[in-house]
Amino acid sequence: MYIFLTIVDVLVCLGLIAVILMQSSKSAGVSGVIGGASEQFFGKKKGLDQLLAKISTVLAAVFFLLTLLIAIIY
Repeated sequence: MYIFLTIVDVLVCLGLIAVILMQSSKSAGVSGVIGGASEQFFGKKKGLDQLLAKISTVLAAVFFLLTLLIAIIY
């Protein structure tokens, strides 16, 4: 049981890392002044970013609960 939970936890962790890396970066700093204005003018793909944000939230919650369960059981 411990090995199964650990494998699932690692897979969820890798999925969380992949989803976070697929998200578009937020504009910050001096480059954000130029890029942020163009995003406001031309618009941005919000559908994919919102979907990835929801998936990362769910994966983070599952990762937290699995890690907590492993710590409590063992």
